[in-house]
Amino acid sequence: MRDVRGISRFPTWKTACVPRPSRHDRVCAKPPARTAADRNLGGLISAEPRINDRIRVPEVRLVGPNGEQVGIVSIGDALKLAQESDLDLVEVAATARPPVCKLMDYGKFKYESAMKAREARRNQAYTIIKEIKLRPKIDPHDYETKKGHVVRFLKAGDKVKVTIMFRGREQSRPELGFRLLQRLAEDVTELGFVESQPKQDGRNMIMVIGPHKKKAEAKAEKAAAKARRDEDSADSPQSGDEVSAPQE
Repeated sequence: MRDVRGISRFPTWKTACVPRPSRHDRVCAKPPARTAADRNLGGLISAEPRINDRIRVPEVRLVGPNGEQVGIVSIGDALKLAQESDLDLVEVAATARPPVCKLMDYGKFKYESAMKAREARRNQAYTIIKEIKLRPKIDPHDYETKKGHVVRFLKAGDKVKVTIMFRGREQSRPELGFRLLQRLAEDVTELGFVESQPKQDGRNMIMVIGPHKKKAEAKAEKAAAKARRDEDSADSPQSGDEVSAPQE
């Protein structure tokens, strides 16, 4: 039955069976209690070692600041020695039984570790795969240009992926591409070796040439050559520094 506004006078099934909570209940409702499993899953895991008062073990195997073995001592004695030496007690092997701790200046240790990691990333060399594409009936001049690119890449310590592209009736003559790849490998044999033999890949034939030098060695040689050039340019007299002969 409905009133003049079209609203039913009788409660629906949802309002009758599921009472709507009041505003006070919605605001003051407490969140569900967290279990131990929920507490264990949360939080951030620190990768830094425990130091000083954060070490929660009864005894440790103590190592002195210069690497000398002190022996197994209680955590209280280890903290006392650290305080007397004005150093930090750092847990270096947490999985050992008892854990191994060392007396050190932790701030200085972190700084030196960060500098070593930065220097390692700077000197790290990544091998890059360069790609050169050829045609089976390539012009001799174009071949020399492409071979020059391959030589430059190999001298820099990079791998080279050589791709022969076949079109139309050239696909029925794969031996042309194979001979061209063999010729290129023989021309650069002093700088690189065939890492992956020629193989057909659809309409293309692919071969990978690896350098004899590693990327780090090539980078070091390049830096040394640049330093020698800088020294030679610094030692050579400049045009403005030349002394003119005295006129009679």
